[in-house]
Amino acid sequence: MSSNISSFHAEQANPKRWGILAVLVTALVVVILDNTVLNVALKTIQLDLDASQSELVWAINSYTLVFAALLFTWGVMGDRYGRKKILMIGLVLFGLASALSAWSSSPEMLIITRALMGIGGASVTPVTLAIITVVFPPHERGKAIGFWAGAVGGSVALGPIFAGLLLEQFWWGSVFLINVPIVIAGLIGIWILVPESKNPTPGKLDPLGVLLSVTGLLLLVYGIIHAGDVGWSSPTVWLTAVAGIAILFLFGFLESRSDHPSLDLALFRIKSFSVPLFATTLTFAAMSGSLLFLVFYQQIVRGLTPLQAGVQTLPVAIGQILAAPNSSRLVNKFGNRKVIITGLSIAATAFILFTFLTPETPTWQILVIFFLLGYGLGNTIAPSTAMMTMSIPVERSGAGSAVQNTIRQVGAALGTAIIATLVATIYSRNMNSGLVNSGINLTPEMLEGSTESVGGAFGVAEMAAANSLLPAGTIDQLQTIAIESFMTSFQIACITGAVVVVVALIVVALKMPDKTENVAWGKPKA
Repeated sequence: MSSNISSFHAEQANPKRWGILAVLVTALVVVILDNTVLNVALKTIQLDLDASQSELVWAINSYTLVFAALLFTWGVMGDRYGRKKILMIGLVLFGLASALSAWSSSPEMLIITRALMGIGGASVTPVTLAIITVVFPPHERGKAIGFWAGAVGGSVALGPIFAGLLLEQFWWGSVFLINVPIVIAGLIGIWILVPESKNPTPGKLDPLGVLLSVTGLLLLVYGIIHAGDVGWSSPTVWLTAVAGIAILFLFGFLESRSDHPSLDLALFRIKSFSVPLFATTLTFAAMSGSLLFLVFYQQIVRGLTPLQAGVQTLPVAIGQILAAPNSSRLVNKFGNRKVIITGLSIAATAFILFTFLTPETPTWQILVIFFLLGYGLGNTIAPSTAMMTMSIPVERSGAGSAVQNTIRQVGAALGTAIIATLVATIYSRNMNSGLVNSGINLTPEMLEGSTESVGGAFGVAEMAAANSLLPAGTIDQLQTIAIESFMTSFQIACITGAVVVVVALIVVALKMPDKTENVAWGKPKA
């Protein structure tokens, strides 16, 4: 069986380390795939479960928020009780919750089961990254983390293709059920190959911190998403958002004075940790918020099937797979700052190009933009992750990786909520105006569905056509107005994403050091 490793010395190297990396990547891929396969299935889920756009956003964010809030807890538990053990427990929980999500019968059930998936999935990212720091010697860690990050990027883009294949043959629940056999394969590989490792001086758990962070984030995100339904002037929007912010400030105050914080604020004083974390967080926020609506552009505006939409994202995977593993070589030659600035510049260019998309844009142009996005992300996320990981001591690797992933996931959740709310507000305003100007009169129920989202408008049009509720010309006009309203809001979402990435680029250019710093010594490594 596996041996217990309490510490790692630079001259040691596990002879099975590359096989171990393959197993860890398998565990990581199933968790990352889950979010991307959901994106492709959103239109189908919306129709089958009669879900609103807000409920779809919550199906995404219920997973992300729970995932983010528990990353540190799982990381500390791995350091204390054994990383291999905690990784296997988390994967089992993730697999069971995936099966429950597959059989959800309502939007509310899907939101809850997705949150349960987040509980198990939160163990995978910090623990796999911590194990990598244990089994790989320092001179190979950058390369190993590059492959780890490349797997993340490849999964983000390949997930839609798998989802499209599944949706062509099965019901939407299959995109969750497919996790189960992958989890089983990962568990077998982990049991056979991965050695047990612990921190000889692990941190303490912080249940109060977890409770405050979850509560604060849920209230803040609820307020933002709710604004898309009732408008920003509603008292419930401001009260819940302000309460969430107040609780998060209390959380930060208590964490800064705790000897076992859920969020180690001391790490943010290290520029080689905090600056790349800021950059990747903003990138995740822009990507999660903007790319959510690319699915509706592909499947509704352009009329693609889920499989066709998934295949179109393949260049994103190619770009990341080419860029991420090679980024360590570029860093050695040019330095962290230049490589990450280049990656952010390419990603920002892709977001700007997305704003020029129309319903008739040639497919080859879309594929080129997707490739640029993937290549930019690969040269941003991989070197940033390696730099952050190598800025903290090996014995604190679980907690350190949890901090970086927590902040990035919170950024993704907030990016999704803010951009979705912006899109919903602009779409609803334009749709209402378009209907008034064209003189189309709808029943209150049809009007509510049409102005809620472009998917809702097309659902109303299909229902009206099936039941002869509106003349054919009026139905065509309704769909045209919906597409025009959506394209305007979609372009605003992409502009917002581009601005966010440019902000990250400026901060990196001005603040990021080229050498990593270590929290234990507080000075650049030789």
